[in-house]
Amino acid sequence: MEKFYVACDFGVRTSRIMLGALHNQKLTLSELRRFKTPVINEKKSLQWNIPEIYHETVQALSEIGNQEVSLAGISCSSWGADYMLFDPDDTLLTPVFHHADPRGVAGVKTVSAKISTDTIYDETGVQSRVGSTLFQLATESSRRLKRGNRLLPFADGFNHLLGGESCVELSAASTTQLFNPATRTWSNRMVSGLRLPTDFLPPIVAPGAKLGRLRADLAKQTRLEDAMVIASCSNELAAALAGLPLGHGKDWAYLRISDESILGTEVPAPLISKMTRELGYSNESCLGGATNFCKRTAGLWLYEECRRFWVTQDRELSDDVLMHLATTSSAFECLINFADPRFAVPGDMPLKIQAYCRETGQEIPRKPGQIIRCVLESLALEYRKAFQELELLTGSKLTRLYLFGGAENSLLNHFIVNALQVPIILASPDAAPTGNILVQALALRHIPSLGEGREILRNSLKTEAIVPHPASWDTAASRLLELVATTSEMAL
Repeated sequence: MEKFYVACDFGVRTSRIMLGALHNQKLTLSELRRFKTPVINEKKSLQWNIPEIYHETVQALSEIGNQEVSLAGISCSSWGADYMLFDPDDTLLTPVFHHADPRGVAGVKTVSAKISTDTIYDETGVQSRVGSTLFQLATESSRRLKRGNRLLPFADGFNHLLGGESCVELSAASTTQLFNPATRTWSNRMVSGLRLPTDFLPPIVAPGAKLGRLRADLAKQTRLEDAMVIASCSNELAAALAGLPLGHGKDWAYLRISDESILGTEVPAPLISKMTRELGYSNESCLGGATNFCKRTAGLWLYEECRRFWVTQDRELSDDVLMHLATTSSAFECLINFADPRFAVPGDMPLKIQAYCRETGQEIPRKPGQIIRCVLESLALEYRKAFQELELLTGSKLTRLYLFGGAENSLLNHFIVNALQVPIILASPDAAPTGNILVQALALRHIPSLGEGREILRNSLKTEAIVPHPASWDTAASRLLELVATTSEMAL
């Protein structure tokens, strides 16, 4: 018998409501609704438009009900950091702030005056970032905190608005910097440091917790009376990892490419030390009791900055044209160090790249194709360094890499696979809703075990692999290390 589930995949830029169907040991997905996640910019404050997001979600559910689909489960996932506050009468307090709201900077100062950054990491295993739940919470007014008696991370807040009880799913809790991964409970040190009431943070539940039926008025409106609200993996990265068609073994890593990339792997337990702190690694909980051990690293921001500058000079070039020009340019003419401070500031990025190459005695890239090839080859070498670092810290020999976002840049994919010299598997862009639905099916016992669930994913998802070829990347990597060492000495 076919079973149906809804995954509300809320994203910082774009949100999707996805319908999943499980039939004959195969899982299929279809997109019900896609919308730009609405933001309110009011009086220099950045906020989420919760009523509009809620409206879009309910409209999608109503469309399912109109098709007379018997929906088994519904669950939400989203990014970390942002949260909702509810008062004792279960009323949502507005505004719901965006993590990019300027107040995050003040939060860092407030918390740092009480608790050191090193202590926060040692206690939570998570790197400090402006806009984290911890730093946002530190800026809340005493009036708001008196009115609000509990906090729910963004996705858990939506699970609650749809009818589920107030609780925080484990993967979402682990991103807040209010959670201790060793005890797997809220951190008394962080809670007391912010002087929060002891019951301000709701109970933590494991992925797959059943939270209750869809709220009665929503069930009537949408004609989905039997739908169960489930806490799958509320943190969308944990959901995406759950949605990978993993085989046997733990010898894999993943790379999510965006303006800023994330590289990581699953480990049995958190890795928290002075070295992991200094190298920028975080520990987040994921499905099956494992830990997502990961770090943020360089991404496509430099590439996009070059494109943006050329547009201002009336030289708009499409991705296809830039990739063609880069492909036809010579390999390894010049390389850059992404950690050089000049590349962190917006501006005339092509000129900055040329200046770096001139200062380091390299060929100066004059044409867009040469500049883009320089950026992409250097980025692949940055990933190579981080990948080797990940192997060292985990004590693992990683033999494959799952690549999120790789379908968009074939040239970069081939640079990465040859730089790392391990096969790359292109992950589905629907990995997060797939993982969300897998956890729902496990919770409702439509799939008896995680192992069988992985088998279903392998049978359901078409995967594309890229195999490395011998290339001269070892020489290029050594050359870049020499450049970094030289520029570091010059800075001193």
